[in-house]
Amino acid sequence: MKHVGNCFCGAVTIEVTGAPEAMGYCHCRSCRSWSGGPVNAFSLWKPEAVRVTEGEQNVETFAKTPLSQRKYCKKCGGHLMTNHPPLGLVDVFTATIPTLAFAPGVHVNYAETVLPMRDGLPKLKDFPAEFGGSGEMMQE
Repeated sequence: MKHVGNCFCGAVTIEVTGAPEAMGYCHCRSCRSWSGGPVNAFSLWKPEAVRVTEGEQNVETFAKTPLSQRKYCKKCGGHLMTNHPPLGLVDVFTATIPTLAFAPGVHVNYAETVLPMRDGLPKLKDFPAEFGGSGEMMQE
Protein backbone atom coordinates (compact mmCIF):
# COMPACT_ATOMS: atom_id res chain seq x y z
CA MET A 1 0.00 0.00 0.00
CA LYS A 2 1.28 3.45 -0.93
CA HIS A 3 -0.10 6.86 -0.02
CA VAL A 4 0.96 10.17 -1.56
CA GLY A 5 0.45 13.58 -0.01
CA ASN A 6 1.49 17.18 -0.36
CA CYS A 7 2.14 20.28 1.67
CA PHE A 8 -0.48 23.05 1.56
CA CYS A 9 0.82 24.62 -1.69
CA GLY A 10 1.88 21.38 -3.38
CA ALA A 11 5.60 22.23 -3.62
CA VAL A 12 6.51 19.18 -1.52
CA THR A 13 5.25 15.66 -2.19
CA ILE A 14 5.68 12.85 0.28
CA GLU A 15 5.04 9.14 0.00
CA VAL A 16 4.42 6.57 2.72
CA THR A 17 4.45 2.86 2.04
CA GLY A 18 3.09 -0.09 3.94
CA ALA A 19 1.04 0.38 7.06
CA PRO A 20 1.65 2.78 9.93
CA GLU A 21 3.03 1.40 13.17
CA ALA A 22 0.29 3.22 15.08
CA MET A 23 -2.34 5.91 14.70
CA GLY A 24 -3.95 8.05 17.35
CA TYR A 25 -4.30 11.45 18.92
CA CYS A 26 -1.75 13.52 20.81
CA HIS A 27 -2.98 16.09 23.31
CA CYS A 28 0.36 17.61 24.39
CA ARG A 29 0.77 21.36 24.33
CA SER A 30 3.57 21.20 21.72
CA CYS A 31 1.51 19.18 19.24
CA ARG A 32 -1.55 21.37 19.82
CA SER A 33 0.48 24.51 19.23
CA TRP A 34 2.24 23.11 16.15
CA SER A 35 -0.94 21.73 14.57
CA GLY A 36 -3.05 24.77 15.41
CA GLY A 37 -5.84 22.60 16.84
CA PRO A 38 -7.05 21.29 20.18
CA VAL A 39 -5.68 17.81 19.35
CA ASN A 40 -3.25 16.37 16.78
CA ALA A 41 -4.08 13.25 14.74
CA PHE A 42 -0.90 11.26 14.13
CA SER A 43 0.23 8.30 12.09
CA LEU A 44 3.58 6.78 13.06
CA TRP A 45 5.82 5.17 10.45
CA LYS A 46 9.23 3.56 10.34
CA PRO A 47 11.65 6.07 8.75
CA GLU A 48 12.27 3.84 5.73
CA ALA A 49 8.53 3.93 4.92
CA VAL A 50 8.49 7.73 4.51
CA ARG A 51 10.17 9.71 1.77
CA VAL A 52 9.99 13.08 0.09
CA THR A 53 9.53 12.42 -3.62
CA GLU A 54 9.37 16.02 -4.87
CA GLY A 55 10.45 19.39 -3.49
CA GLU A 56 13.11 18.28 -0.99
CA GLN A 57 14.72 21.71 -1.40
CA ASN A 58 11.56 23.26 0.08
CA VAL A 59 11.62 21.21 3.30
CA GLU A 60 12.72 23.00 6.45
CA THR A 61 13.12 21.57 9.94
CA PHE A 62 12.37 23.06 13.34
CA ALA A 63 13.59 21.17 16.42
CA LYS A 64 12.20 22.60 19.66
CA THR A 65 13.49 19.54 21.55
CA PRO A 66 15.74 16.57 20.71
CA LEU A 67 12.59 14.38 20.64
CA SER A 68 10.98 16.12 17.65
CA GLN A 69 12.27 17.39 14.32
CA ARG A 70 9.20 19.04 12.79
CA LYS A 71 9.32 19.31 9.01
CA TYR A 72 7.39 21.83 6.94
CA CYS A 73 7.36 23.49 3.53
CA LYS A 74 9.36 26.71 3.55
CA LYS A 75 7.22 28.12 0.70
CA CYS A 76 3.79 27.80 2.32
CA GLY A 77 4.51 26.75 5.91
CA GLY A 78 2.45 23.59 5.41
CA HIS A 79 3.26 20.89 7.91
CA LEU A 80 4.53 17.57 6.61
CA MET A 81 5.88 15.28 9.31
CA THR A 82 7.79 15.08 12.56
CA ASN A 83 10.85 12.87 12.94
CA HIS A 84 11.20 11.37 16.42
CA PRO A 85 14.81 10.05 16.42
CA PRO A 86 14.76 8.64 19.98
CA LEU A 87 11.66 6.62 19.10
CA GLY A 88 12.85 5.57 15.65
CA LEU A 89 9.54 6.75 14.16
CA VAL A 90 8.20 9.47 11.89
CA ASP A 91 4.81 11.09 12.60
CA VAL A 92 3.13 12.04 9.33
CA PHE A 93 0.17 14.38 9.72
CA THR A 94 -2.88 12.34 8.78
CA ALA A 95 -4.31 15.30 6.86
CA THR A 96 -1.15 15.30 4.69
CA ILE A 97 -1.93 11.81 3.38
CA PRO A 98 -5.63 12.00 2.51
CA THR A 99 -5.95 8.43 1.18
CA LEU A 100 -4.90 6.90 4.50
CA ALA A 101 -7.92 5.46 6.30
CA PHE A 102 -7.36 6.99 9.73
CA ALA A 103 -8.04 4.37 12.40
CA PRO A 104 -6.90 5.81 15.75
CA GLY A 105 -6.05 3.35 18.47
CA VAL A 106 -4.91 5.50 21.37
CA HIS A 107 -4.74 8.95 22.93
CA VAL A 108 -1.34 10.05 24.27
CA ASN A 109 -0.55 12.89 26.68
CA TYR A 110 -4.22 12.96 27.68
CA ALA A 111 -3.30 14.64 30.99
CA GLU A 112 -2.80 17.81 28.91
CA THR A 113 -6.08 17.63 26.98
CA VAL A 114 -8.19 20.71 26.34
CA LEU A 115 -10.76 18.70 24.35
CA PRO A 116 -12.04 15.68 26.24
CA MET A 117 -13.02 12.93 23.80
CA ARG A 118 -15.41 10.14 24.74
CA ASP A 119 -14.62 7.62 22.05
CA GLY A 120 -13.78 4.48 24.01
CA LEU A 121 -10.11 4.53 23.00
CA PRO A 122 -7.37 4.06 25.63
CA LYS A 123 -6.27 7.37 27.14
CA LEU A 124 -2.65 7.47 28.30
CA LYS A 125 -1.55 10.09 30.82
CA ASP A 126 1.66 10.62 28.81
CA PHE A 127 3.41 8.09 26.54
CA PRO A 128 3.43 4.29 26.53
CA ALA A 129 6.09 2.83 28.82
CA GLU A 130 8.01 1.44 25.82
CA PHE A 131 8.47 5.04 24.62
CA GLY A 132 9.69 6.35 27.97
CA GLY A 133 6.33 7.35 29.42
CA SER A 134 4.54 6.07 32.48
CA GLY A 135 2.06 3.98 30.49
CA GLU A 136 -0.54 5.13 33.03
CA MET A 137 -4.15 5.00 31.80
CA MET A 138 -6.67 7.74 32.49
CA GLN A 139 -10.45 7.64 32.72
CA GLU A 140 -12.65 9.04 29.96
